[in-house]
Amino acid sequence: MSTRESRKMLMLAGATILVGWCGYLLVGRIHHATALRHDAEQAAVPDVMVIAPRREARHVSLDLPGTIEAWYQAPIYPQASGYVHMWYKDYGARVAAGDVLAEINTPGLDAQFAQAQADLQSSQAKYDLAVVTAQRWRLMGKSQAVSGQSVSVQDANEKSASADLEAARHNLDRYAALERFKVIVAPFDGVVTERDINVGDYVHEGGGNLNATGAASELFSVADTHQMRLFVSIPENMSYILQPGLHANVRVPQFPDRTFEAKFLTVSGGYDPDTRTSVSEFVIDNSDHALWPGTFAAVTLSAPEQAAHQSIPTGALVFQEHGMQVAVVDGQERAHFHDITVGRMGDGATQVLSGINPDDRIIDNPPADLLEGERVHVVQPAAGYSNDTDEKDDE
Repeated sequence: MSTRESRKMLMLAGATILVGWCGYLLVGRIHHATALRHDAEQAAVPDVMVIAPRREARHVSLDLPGTIEAWYQAPIYPQASGYVHMWYKDYGARVAAGDVLAEINTPGLDAQFAQAQADLQSSQAKYDLAVVTAQRWRLMGKSQAVSGQSVSVQDANEKSASADLEAARHNLDRYAALERFKVIVAPFDGVVTERDINVGDYVHEGGGNLNATGAASELFSVADTHQMRLFVSIPENMSYILQPGLHANVRVPQFPDRTFEAKFLTVSGGYDPDTRTSVSEFVIDNSDHALWPGTFAAVTLSAPEQAAHQSIPTGALVFQEHGMQVAVVDGQERAHFHDITVGRMGDGATQVLSGINPDDRIIDNPPADLLEGERVHVVQPAAGYSNDTDEKDDE
């Protein structure tokens, strides 16, 4: 082979290599552009996690705070002013109706009672004199010895004396009643929960000692604790569970291992506009007197659900101006927004009354920029981050 031919072969080989290298670079660029386009298309499709609606349990349970009060509780105030002579029942004393709690010395009332007795005697004497006088004038009137006008005056004097006598009797009865209030007695069987007097204290009619605000304090407070009243504020959307036969389980801090049963008694029949709750009242048997008035209670209410509804995580809700929606993934992996009607809403789950089907795939925590009909990519959540709604229904 000549030198010229060798040179041509080398040039041809170099050209072939150059063309091959350029082709390789071109193919690499095309492949890279295709990969970038594919990655961009994939990145434009949002990853979403879907959940299925869960059928609600047949029973609804509600935990609420409550307050336990006595069946009857009476603050006792004096009706007579004076000084405490002696008190006989202290805190926690068991008393029966009519038991003496305290005695009050009332020198001022005693003097008024004595004056009322004297006034009655004076009125009685004046009345007796008026009766005798009127009888004499009526006899003289029959014989025309005196004028008819004079007889009429004496009749009127008799009636006036009778009225004065009746008023004196009522006044004496009033002071006699007040005299009975010198002895403070228990109004019913119960326990003394407060004693706010001491020997020598001055108490005045209608109240005990004056406190720092100028208001009168009671002498004693007596509570009937054979049964207790439980007061619970029920939210507006749960008031339907308040019906005859409803029972509640009650726990109190002082007995952590004991549960008390409360029976529904009545409900206020109205809602507090500030809290949107209604005060309900339950009854607890307290024959062993374990519960005390004023106790905080943790109350658990359980009742049949009104109807079979679906529930979804609250995070799946889409808040729109016209109402609530959820984003549902169809068979073509595209998102569609459905209008729904919600019932009870909680931090974890929300009751859905209408707008979804049991087999819907609902996007949990949908992206804020998700559009109607947009394609989505359904992914499985990492372990520990799943909102498992496929719990079994309560029996």
